[in-house]
Amino acid sequence: MTASDSISLARGAPSLDIVAVDELRAAADRAFANDPGGTFGYGTSKGYPALVEWIAGRQGVTAEQVVATNGSMQADAFLFQELVEPGDTVVVEAPTYDRTLLSLRKMGAEILAIPLQDDGIDVDALEAALQAGARPKLAHLIPNFHNPAGCTLSLAKRERLVALAAEYDFVVFEDDPYVELRFEGEPLPTMLSLDRADRVVYASSFSKTVCPGIRVGYLAGPAALIGAIRKRATETYISPNMVAQSIVAEFCRSGAIEQSIETVKNALRERRDVLCAALERELPGARFVVPTGGYFLWVDLPDQTVDVAELDRLARERGVVFVKGTDFLLEGGDHSLRIAYSGVTAAEIDTAVGRLGDAYRELAGAAT
Repeated sequence: MTASDSISLARGAPSLDIVAVDELRAAADRAFANDPGGTFGYGTSKGYPALVEWIAGRQGVTAEQVVATNGSMQADAFLFQELVEPGDTVVVEAPTYDRTLLSLRKMGAEILAIPLQDDGIDVDALEAALQAGARPKLAHLIPNFHNPAGCTLSLAKRERLVALAAEYDFVVFEDDPYVELRFEGEPLPTMLSLDRADRVVYASSFSKTVCPGIRVGYLAGPAALIGAIRKRATETYISPNMVAQSIVAEFCRSGAIEQSIETVKNALRERRDVLCAALERELPGARFVVPTGGYFLWVDLPDQTVDVAELDRLARERGVVFVKGTDFLLEGGDHSLRIAYSGVTAAEIDTAVGRLGDAYRELAGAAT
């Protein structure tokens, strides 16, 4: 198997064929021509003013409640640095995004992992932990088309989480980069929009809807907390990337983002359908939630004696790369994997899952 034959189901990014290259080029031309001073200057830590205003309108908040950053991971880092001290308890979903676990562990946080269900975090389990004495500073939640699990947090659970945050005095960090990429069903309200006690901070990104290389994300939340994060940003980099943010502002204000979202959604819907059909064919008995949007699908292998590390090794020999379930959990995940269907074509997905099935059958046969 040559490198050119390799297919990656690991990277959560849109493939180049669904990026709105021409519209981005036009947005850059307008940004450079219409506001060279704002585009090429330092600016302030709040971000490019026109983009901040657009985000505020989108989220139904004031501009003082928004900070635009160099990607949403920078936003995450600022929020963690502002709120979390070594020894503080932070709630995460199990599984959750691997970089979140890495960041929190480096900060010395005590991680309280609450299992995921098909409709999001197990709120009963979280409430039981709170009643038993857990006092988290922060709860990190990925509400829509979860990375890595693919599930979506139900409306009832969103409402309960906001109420629990107010009752037990913790911050809900609503990490929502995939929200625009819904294939089916009705959009659900953000926890930010349900919050009446200033307990929710919302984050999102343009990497998933515009292009990965744009590296523009943001936080929206209580004005006092956003003000403190703006101060932290000033001390870190004076201002974020104004060139990128001015291009995104033009892209959004022109309406190009809506067409870009539709293009991405249509491609991902097809890829998801091909992936689910291939999994049913090649891994009968595997358990997975069919995602209603987003980039990712989580697979629990049908034979729980098959170790995902061995499956990873044999799949790589066949030119297929995925991410092991163990990467997204403090413990467990030995018989699970995450598949990203965003960066590969439907035909590549079908081929890759066929190879994955071959590798799995080899292991399952050996175990038998």
